[in-house]
Amino acid sequence: MAETVKGLKRTDYCGNFRAADEGREITVFGWVQRQRNLGQLIFVDLRDRSGILQLAFDEDTEKDVFEKAVTLRSEYVIAARGTVRIRTSKNPELPTGDIEVAVAELRILGKAQTPPFEIADDTTAAEATRLKYRYLDLRRPTLQNNLLFRHRVTIATRKFFDDNGFIELETPMLIKSTPEGARDFLVPSRLHNGEFYALPQSPQLYKQLSMVAGFDRYVQLARCFRDEDLRADRQPEFTQIDLEMSFVDVEDVLDVGERYMQTLFREVLGVDVPLPLPRLTYTEAMERFGSDKPDTRFGMEIIDLTDAVKDCGFGVFTSAVNGGGTVRALNAKGAVKKLSRKEIDKLTEMVKGIGGKGLAFIRMTDEGVSSSFGKFLSEEEMQRILDAAGAEQGDVVLIVADTVKKHVLTTLGAVRLELANKLEIPRSGYNLLWITAFPFFEWDEETEQWLAMHHPFTAPLDECIPYLDNAPEKVFAKAYDLVLNGIELASGSIRITDPELQGHMFHALGLSDEEAQQKFGFLTDAFRYGAPPHGGMGIGLDRLVMQMLGAPTLRDVIAYPKVQNMTELMTDCPAEVDKTQLDDLGIAVMKKEE
Repeated sequence: MAETVKGLKRTDYCGNFRAADEGREITVFGWVQRQRNLGQLIFVDLRDRSGILQLAFDEDTEKDVFEKAVTLRSEYVIAARGTVRIRTSKNPELPTGDIEVAVAELRILGKAQTPPFEIADDTTAAEATRLKYRYLDLRRPTLQNNLLFRHRVTIATRKFFDDNGFIELETPMLIKSTPEGARDFLVPSRLHNGEFYALPQSPQLYKQLSMVAGFDRYVQLARCFRDEDLRADRQPEFTQIDLEMSFVDVEDVLDVGERYMQTLFREVLGVDVPLPLPRLTYTEAMERFGSDKPDTRFGMEIIDLTDAVKDCGFGVFTSAVNGGGTVRALNAKGAVKKLSRKEIDKLTEMVKGIGGKGLAFIRMTDEGVSSSFGKFLSEEEMQRILDAAGAEQGDVVLIVADTVKKHVLTTLGAVRLELANKLEIPRSGYNLLWITAFPFFEWDEETEQWLAMHHPFTAPLDECIPYLDNAPEKVFAKAYDLVLNGIELASGSIRITDPELQGHMFHALGLSDEEAQQKFGFLTDAFRYGAPPHGGMGIGLDRLVMQMLGAPTLRDVIAYPKVQNMTELMTDCPAEVDKTQLDDLGIAVMKKEE
């Protein structure tokens, strides 16, 4: 039977004691990491969220206490009272490694079965097993430290925004379904049979309405939900640091965003983030890195070879140029020994797997130039390419050609990241930058029409408004992203508040007046009662913490995450519900065939 803690009060957490506490009588609680029985001497490593403290039982220990210590096993929950003393054999690996506690009183508060895996950071248990027993996995020091770090981030976040005049408002979890780019999670209504709420993909509409309401500066650590396929940096439910500001333009929002980052990194990590943060327009980022979220911790920027190859003898290049496309390259400096023909073939397969047509190459070996297309070129034509690429002995030039410029850039952007991994290019530090002036529309090749890249309340650049009807490719948005080490951390924009311009945008996006009123009428109606100019952004808290810690996946910074097929293994969720509940909702389930 478990003993109570009556009469015992924790002095402090295990990991907080030091040699200066020698001679102090203390009481500690925690879990048994391990017990070492040496016959006349027993050592117990006691673990709590702060660290490990050694408990000692020896010839001076009361007999009944010693006998109780003999019975201790891993993960037993115990309370111990005793005196801090200096260890005879110190452990430099532990912050508490200079001391131990000579135990005078021991209580077993909860016994434990043998856990399905060792509670240690170097456990070899499969992730699926650890997620099934997540409450045990969360006892591991690394995960506990990750979540404590996340806690410090949220505290620093709330303090920064409070210091800067922001008001934290809560927005509803049950909202109207509106198009926001991903599938909604729907919640059936019992009182309104056949009608549904949606879980919010973001608080976008409510925070804009809060600006109309006059709150001026809003912030919320908002729970958001998107029914989309998962990956390492995506979960169906996530937390967003959501903010909105009135009477601002782009510069004001970016100023708050980067000062927040500077403050957060300094207070939580002790890292200085120099301001102002670098900026690239969307066009510049794509041209240089092939990505609108570039990792700028290393170079290897994209090189334009179009002029150098437009008149060469290689038909793949010239046909791309003559078709209105482009030929671009990456120069992997000094990589000739690591990028063998076999490795380049693997890269070529990767390129084809993401929709590219192929990958041409030039290898600058000790024996001379080796190329996949050299036989089609004269010596002079090859030299022009080498000069344009800045190629020297030991380099490898990788080339992509296509009639669609975006395909070339995005393909080389993916190759660039893969090369960084293959070549083990050092990537350290925290490179934050803004990406600005995103295109308002993008061409969809399947539907052969222009589609909005952003939600319909994003404002176009003032100088682009004349192009809305007749030249959508020339329209750029007052939209911006914050990128950290190749990961999009935040996205935002200045909003449209002019009802006439908003109606114009709805028409440009293919929405009729009736559809726009049905979906967004409550917001556009509000704008008719005096809407201040406003803008904001949402910062992904989970991704931010993941990047600050260098964690490989969001699952390492979320207490109870979902896996790839959107299930939670610990509670076996989602699950079927009772027919009575379905009847109350007027729902009949028809299962899809596998």
